[in-house]
Amino acid sequence: MDDCLFCRIAQGRADADIIAESESAVAFRDIHPKAPVHVLVAPKGHYESLAAMGDKEGPLLGNLFSFVRAVAESLHIAQSGYKVVMNVGRGAGQLIDHLHIHILGGWGEKPKKIDV
Repeated sequence: MDDCLFCRIAQGRADADIIAESESAVAFRDIHPKAPVHVLVAPKGHYESLAAMGDKEGPLLGNLFSFVRAVAESLHIAQSGYKVVMNVGRGAGQLIDHLHIHILGGWGEKPKKIDV
């Protein structure tokens, strides 16, 4: 879609700090980070949200989450831990109508378990 920001980013027609790319997805830094590391993973094809996907998109979703894991490893946050968030719809905080996955991490070592 020509008016979709994330479609334009995936096509190289809009500026973004792209850090990784696969056949079906692109990963780029969030311009309003909520963590020391905040990266978005978006499919190259246009899907408004997870709610717009059907059973036939199952393989694409699997590829997206494998890509998320690979991106987290390349960012060196896989060992210390990271969050994966997907907002679906305005009520959940989705601001761009293009499916995307947030990778948030970089807080350092995992907190030690505290005995109470």
